[in-house]
Amino acid sequence: MAVSKSANTYNRLNWEESEFPILCQTCLGDNPYVRMTKEKYGRECKICQRPFTIFRWCPGARMRFKKTEVCQTCSKLKNVCQTCLLDLEYGLPIQVRDAALSIKDEMPKSDVNKEYYSQNIEREIANADGNNPAGAVGKAQAPSDLLLKLARTTPYYKRNRPHICSFWVKGECKRGEECPYRHEKPTDPDDPLADQNIKDRFYGVDDPVADKLMRRAAAMPKLEPPEDRSITTLYVGGLGDKVTEEDLKSHFYQFGELRSINVVPKQQCAFVTFTTRPATELAAEGSFQKLIIKGRRLNVKWGKPQAQQGSSKKEEEGSKEPSYEPVPGLPGVLPPPPVNPEQGGAPFPPPMLPPPPMANPDPHAQFRPPHSAFGMGMPPPPRLPPPPHHMHHLGNRGRFPPPPPGVPPPRMPRFPPPPNFGRRDGPPPPPPPHMRHRMPLPPPPVIPPPQRSQQGSGKAPAVHYPSQDPQRMGTGVSDTSK
Repeated sequence: MAVSKSANTYNRLNWEESEFPILCQTCLGDNPYVRMTKEKYGRECKICQRPFTIFRWCPGARMRFKKTEVCQTCSKLKNVCQTCLLDLEYGLPIQVRDAALSIKDEMPKSDVNKEYYSQNIEREIANADGNNPAGAVGKAQAPSDLLLKLARTTPYYKRNRPHICSFWVKGECKRGEECPYRHEKPTDPDDPLADQNIKDRFYGVDDPVADKLMRRAAAMPKLEPPEDRSITTLYVGGLGDKVTEEDLKSHFYQFGELRSINVVPKQQCAFVTFTTRPATELAAEGSFQKLIIKGRRLNVKWGKPQAQQGSSKKEEEGSKEPSYEPVPGLPGVLPPPPVNPEQGGAPFPPPMLPPPPMANPDPHAQFRPPHSAFGMGMPPPPRLPPPPHHMHHLGNRGRFPPPPPGVPPPRMPRFPPPPNFGRRDGPPPPPPPHMRHRMPLPPPPVIPPPQRSQQGSGKAPAVHYPSQDPQRMGTGVSDTSK
């Protein structure tokens, strides 16, 4: 059953020999300068049981060493990684991928039929270009909605962590931080994910990881159409700077006739309107969580009327208000005021309360004109006794009578005399500032009237100014009467 050596790269014993493994990005690791060890025909494949080339490497620091588990023929047959047996394009188990693409690939499991099937697949791979997967996977249709929802687009390096140290679980590990295994609590042995079989994953049967992903896909939200049949608009968000109107038109044109496409660059969104409601529902179902244009996953929702948009914005603004917990010990909310049924449910007017008593009456209130409120029944403020006699000039202005006869007026307070009091060598000092308004003004100086000159008396007139002095004027006349 061996084929010619010139037909393919296998020897006459049908053993596989390769130069580099087929790996996914997660198993290969983040180190671009990874070192591998290669051993020709080091172990048999766990699926077809034929010897193949074994590769072993460490994907990164603090990671466990990994090696290839299946041969390249089985890997190309299912388009999976040689180590983790997950799909190379979507990163999903084979059972999930086959269910999403509706693939029914019944591989033989007996030794003779398995050998014959592998030879036919090898011949098919040798005649192909090597870029597309072989078998039923290469003949599958376009990716379905389930694959776009569950596909893993980034590597998951946590899967390369070392195994749990069994000595640490027993409490007997003495290596401490130098131990290459994890010192963590093991998972529950009753967990379905703790029991995985490599053959069940390869054939897509009873895979616990696939069952978990299928349950997750069933619980994902769906885009429900609105009850208003007049809505034929879809909202497309997250456009960015690369997605244009032509890109949206080329995608949505396949679902039906378009009426308009309005792109809002400021909000990075667009509104796609169809002519019919069935075309809108078909576009919403085929684009929700599936629309990827120029590497960007776009968000597709149903459009809303203008009135509904305004109410939704108000609800969002009201929901943004912070809610605080009630403070313990404070009284509750006051009950509403009682209503008057005779006035159509209007509340009763508040009762009139008496004015509060005056704790400290104004002493100058008696000098002010009476307030208009005093004539409304309110008592006037109490009057104070009249000021003493010596305070009449401070503001009373004679409105109060003098003290009765026989009652001596109160004495003025005595102030210490100024330092130059009683001296005649100079004018008296000015009064202090706080007494200037109380001291009487000095009388004006008395100027004697000018003496009138008598006619024919021969006396010189009185001198009023120095310039009129006869002696200064040179007349020679002098006043001899003095």
